[in-house]
Amino acid sequence: MVCIAGETLHVHFLGTSGALPSPQRNPSCILIRRGSDTLLFDCGEGAQQQMMRARTGFTVNAIFITHWHADHFLGVFGLVETLAFMGRTEPLPLYGPPGVGDFVDLVQRVGRYDRSFPIIAHTLEHGSVVPFNGYTIRAFATLHGVTGLGYVLLEDERPGRFNRELAIELGVPPGPLFGRLQRGETVRIVRDGVETEVLPTEVLGEQRPGRKVVYTGDTRPLHERADSAGMIRDADLLIHDATFDDQERDRAREVLHSTAGEAGEAADALGAHMLALVHISSRYTTTTNHIRDARRQYKGNVILPADLTVLEIPYRS
Repeated sequence: MVCIAGETLHVHFLGTSGALPSPQRNPSCILIRRGSDTLLFDCGEGAQQQMMRARTGFTVNAIFITHWHADHFLGVFGLVETLAFMGRTEPLPLYGPPGVGDFVDLVQRVGRYDRSFPIIAHTLEHGSVVPFNGYTIRAFATLHGVTGLGYVLLEDERPGRFNRELAIELGVPPGPLFGRLQRGETVRIVRDGVETEVLPTEVLGEQRPGRKVVYTGDTRPLHERADSAGMIRDADLLIHDATFDDQERDRAREVLHSTAGEAGEAADALGAHMLALVHISSRYTTTTNHIRDARRQYKGNVILPADLTVLEIPYRS
């Protein structure tokens, strides 16, 4: 499948705190809007209020939970009540590691009434692929002590660059036929009085990669896990656990999180084009050391987004 050129890809950092919220940061929640689709990755406490503050609206196409620690799913309870109150009728898919069915049953029981829409549980495992129009979500195993998954949003390849001059030389008149060729369709024209076909491969260059966003959830640095590392290389944006600064490396190993420096090591080893540090422990009143530690290991663009930060992910040139 070929992805639709020109679709927007925005990443909203709705919650960037560690296990406990702080006055500045909510628990984990990443909202990604790709074209008209809106996906939530984790849904920590207060997610719906963050969606209001970010003015994203409540049109959620699917929710993906990384693991069953409460700071990553408590926001689901309030969000589904709001969706019901607003009259949602279409099913809400909720994806996660084993246990997602039990979680959805709990959400249904706590509500104690029949909502106007069903919540559909989908159990994922390492290597699972969820198809969408023009992209997929791929699950990969993490290193966090409990069964956990990270997620890759990977767009389909884009058509190669269109050679307008060559198309005209082949007899294709400027206009709608150009668009059909760019969409990968064969067109028929009359050339020298003879009807003939022009193939997209004649006027398009090599296919170009789509965009790739990786969200790790809670984990040790993932370049240390070979089966996952192969799936998450060359990301346009790597959103990686950076719970601690490097002074707490022993603590990070003990509780199976990562430091900012280790996240930088992962970004460097995995060839990421940008690194976002998230899941920041509430013990920190400043994150200067996090940025410093990551930049010691990774020479690319490092950000530590505040809650409600929005990134637009461009196509690669």
